[in-house]
Amino acid sequence: MLRAEDLSFAYSGQVEPYRFTFAARPGEITAISGASGSGKSTLLDLLAGFLQPSSGVLTLDGVNLLPLAPEDRPISLLLQSESLFEHLTAARNIALGLPASMARRDIAANVATALAEVGLEGLGEQRAATLSGGQKQRVALARTLLRDRPVLLLDEPFSALDDDTRQVIRALVRTLTTRHNWHTILVSHHADDVDAIAHWRYRLANLQLSAE
Repeated sequence: MLRAEDLSFAYSGQVEPYRFTFAARPGEITAISGASGSGKSTLLDLLAGFLQPSSGVLTLDGVNLLPLAPEDRPISLLLQSESLFEHLTAARNIALGLPASMARRDIAANVATALAEVGLEGLGEQRAATLSGGQKQRVALARTLLRDRPVLLLDEPFSALDDDTRQVIRALVRTLTTRHNWHTILVSHHADDVDAIAHWRYRLANLQLSAE
């Protein structure tokens, strides 16, 4: 289980700090909602290691994550913008999640498996610039699969998608979370996203989280 206990942080000039306490269970989606500017992205940056708390505890299955650099944390981050290299193919974007030392044949096999799991069979050689928004999010999720990290942070990942595509990608995220036993944390101010896929809910207001 991922646990944050009294994880505190204040920006320069901020009088009262944010204080975050919550738990995220494996195989389930924990949603963090709140108004714009309430601190949702601050929480994700603390979890990912881009910000350092002034106090508090952050553990995964009892292991302290706070001393670890962002690249060493067992965490993947998926943003609203997919962070793909538009000039590269879908397959090459996905392969960025694999070690450079891996044999080319093994890379191809792993990428093909990931493409199939997110429903993009046959599109591996298509450049990212030519893909739809939903297909790009699938590529980003496939890359996450190959990184094989147990915590997935989602920062407004469906906001740029049309309604039909959002429903499909939300369902895919929930399926992959269950299948791979991820601790998925969804940050969103869209109530329909939270209602559709969250197992657990917290609301961020007045610098603190409260369970819903």
